[in-house]
Amino acid sequence: MNSSQLAIVLGTRPEIVKLAPIIRECRERDVPHTVVHTGQHYSPQLTEVFFDKLGLPAPDHTLGVGSETHGQQTGNMIAGVEEILLDAEPETVLVQGDTNTTLAGTIAASKLDAELGHVEAGLRSDDRGMPEEINRIICDHTADRLFAPTPAAAENLRAEGIPSDRISVTGNTVVDALQRHRTLAADQSTALDDYEVTPGEYGLVTVHRAENVDDRERFADVLTGIDRVAREFDMEMIYPVHPRARKVLSDLTVPDSIRVVEPLDYLEFLRLESDAGLILTDSGGVQEEACVLGVPCVTLRKNTERPETIAAGANRLGGVTPTRILDASRDMVKADTGWDNPFGDGDAASRILDTSAAVATREVVQ
Repeated sequence: MNSSQLAIVLGTRPEIVKLAPIIRECRERDVPHTVVHTGQHYSPQLTEVFFDKLGLPAPDHTLGVGSETHGQQTGNMIAGVEEILLDAEPETVLVQGDTNTTLAGTIAASKLDAELGHVEAGLRSDDRGMPEEINRIICDHTADRLFAPTPAAAENLRAEGIPSDRISVTGNTVVDALQRHRTLAADQSTALDDYEVTPGEYGLVTVHRAENVDDRERFADVLTGIDRVAREFDMEMIYPVHPRARKVLSDLTVPDSIRVVEPLDYLEFLRLESDAGLILTDSGGVQEEACVLGVPCVTLRKNTERPETIAAGANRLGGVTPTRILDASRDMVKADTGWDNPFGDGDAASRILDTSAAVATREVVQ
């Protein structure tokens, strides 16, 4: 029997980044914990290399689930995570975000005698057509402890009838991560030299969501919009292509203003992100990072589960049509970047562990 107080379930790049501060906090406090990597992101550049780059030990368990349909992937992960949790017998299980890994960890933990904590709870896009929105809702209404990154996220939970005593506003671990990792990126990454770009004079693009890249016509419109932005502001766009998007992109004409590159490791991406003049993205996590880093952002979607970035003045919804993308980019290029960061002070990981029952009980006993 390999007993741990805390089990941390992750499987994608954003989860590794945002849970890294909690893993480090566990190590600093000597909290017994086990890390379960489902393998949802199966490219080494998107997963395992992160642990090494971020100075983290390898996961204790790796399932290697890989790419399947939503149902097959989630089902395989539930079975694998359950087997590990039965052996480890954790008092608390932590999941993060809104992925299939999050859903699988939630379902597996809910059937066992363990408290479930959801990191980054309460985010809502109000678009139930997004698989991620369904994952968030199921996890939030299942978890025992809800770690909301902002007061607005906590209010979303209360509005859905979740009792206040299950909700804690902790800030977002993205701030913890960026405070540490930005320095690593500046010290270790040569991305600016490698791509021969000057800080503030290039744009960074991420487009990977199914609703954007699986629809060939929509994807083409998004690329046209990005091209118009690049030409108006004389700004080359660097686009690290996610494996999901590459299959469709091969059948499209990519404008010359968009430089398509291979997926970047985390520190390379963070260096380019930190020094970009503009970011165009359909990623929720990149919206947060851009806001914290002080880089203007345009979201290539019709909605966002991070409305705090818009309220702060750090982000605009650009939709998926060329005209809207260009209009939103015009707003952001001239925006004042001195906005206040709405995601906390960088101590979210500490607050989450302080609030987690298993860890808090152990510290009281000691």
